[in-house]
Amino acid sequence: MRILSFALWLLVAIVIVAAAYGAILIRHGFSTRDQPSGLETALARVARNLSIPASAKGEKNPYPATAQNLTDGMEHFADHCATCHANDGSGDSEIGQNLYPKPPDMRQPETQNLSDGELFYIINNGVRLTGMPGWGTSHEAEDTWKLVLFIRHLPQLSAEEKKNMEQFNPKSFDDDEQPGEHQEEHHHHHPGS
Repeated sequence: MRILSFALWLLVAIVIVAAAYGAILIRHGFSTRDQPSGLETALARVARNLSIPASAKGEKNPYPATAQNLTDGMEHFADHCATCHANDGSGDSEIGQNLYPKPPDMRQPETQNLSDGELFYIINNGVRLTGMPGWGTSHEAEDTWKLVLFIRHLPQLSAEEKKNMEQFNPKSFDDDEQPGEHQEEHHHHHPGS
């Protein structure tokens, strides 16, 4: 009977704490500018870890960390990932800072301690309830494994490498053209107009 009574009181306490937390959230409002609470962060990591199958966790990267493979991974990261994660993997980009939760600093142990297979799985399948999409249908496995190699390299990324990555970052329409350039090109393609 004591165990049942204890369980009931524990359940009541959990409900009261959850209701108080919910009331605080509702009163404060929901904004992507906020940082997730420690509880949210812990629950998100547990959910992410539980979502990765054991078979994926043990997968090894079939590509060695050669200079060419790292360069391929770096260029792909700069072109496809840096928009949210920043060239250095910090997550300190305009889009990254406006996501909720914010992208992780990939140079830190929370990412670096993941196995190669876990990183590959996350890139391919994304992470639910975050801004991380799954790229498995649009990226070749080779590209993803090379991204894993580059993610491993992020803590040692040099200032020169970071600067070099800028040439591979996506450009907006405004960045690609000077005023009047579009009109001249359009006119050139349609003589007589």
